[in-house]
Amino acid sequence: MKCLVLVHKNQYIGTMSTQKSQKLNQFLNEHKPGTVCLASWLEELGISRDLQKRYRKSGWLETVGPGAFKRPADELHWQGALYALQAQACLSIHAGALTALSMQGLSHYLRTGTEEIFLFLPTNVNIPQWFKKADLKASIRSVRTSFLPPDIGLIRYESKTFHIWISAPERAILECLFLTPDDLDLVECYHLMEGMVNLRPKLLQDMLEYCTSIKVKRLFLYMAQKAGHQWLQFINLGQLDLGKGKRSLVKGGVFDAEFQITIPKELAEL
Repeated sequence: MKCLVLVHKNQYIGTMSTQKSQKLNQFLNEHKPGTVCLASWLEELGISRDLQKRYRKSGWLETVGPGAFKRPADELHWQGALYALQAQACLSIHAGALTALSMQGLSHYLRTGTEEIFLFLPTNVNIPQWFKKADLKASIRSVRTSFLPPDIGLIRYESKTFHIWISAPERAILECLFLTPDDLDLVECYHLMEGMVNLRPKLLQDMLEYCTSIKVKRLFLYMAQKAGHQWLQFINLGQLDLGKGKRSLVKGGVFDAEFQITIPKELAEL
């Protein structure tokens, strides 16, 4: 009887060892090189918290922050961390404004120093602590706002081994204008607008109708008209709520009577 018990025990140990090996193989198959692995995602793969600790001790995983890991050979950047927020944590966070334009080759301004990354998220979403504390090789600027719905005007940006969601040009320029004049320069935004000759009127129409920022809508229309873009004629201005009254964006600027905004003199003279 003891021999029989011993055989059953060995079979059990062998089965457990096989299961752990299968889980590890599944993880290696599912993992996208260069991305963060969240503890919750690993649990969905069947890798328990105890097994995660063993992987960390054995050198299969390295801690990025609370509840987040990476493979030792992976060099982590902000894109790989954002992938985990989007694909594993299912959070409504995306790269936008100048960051998205730069990734699509639409920003021609050179900036010195550490790269500043603009991430946009709704006001009811919180960025996890591990993301805030991780060394992501960039300066992260989180913009919490709901001036646009979180699920329109996004495109899939392909990296070598994974993809993330970023703002399409139509959304990105509106996000840039949202950040003016305190965080982005209005003249720079206009120069960006000048190069946007292929924006999609239907998507713009939808976003401008959903947009809750009067400042953004008036600035966008002013700059689009000033730049002489042909797609502007396909925007139904009658469907847009442009608010009432004047908007002063800068002190000592020039007043534009059509859109009821005060803009920098440098912009008015371009």
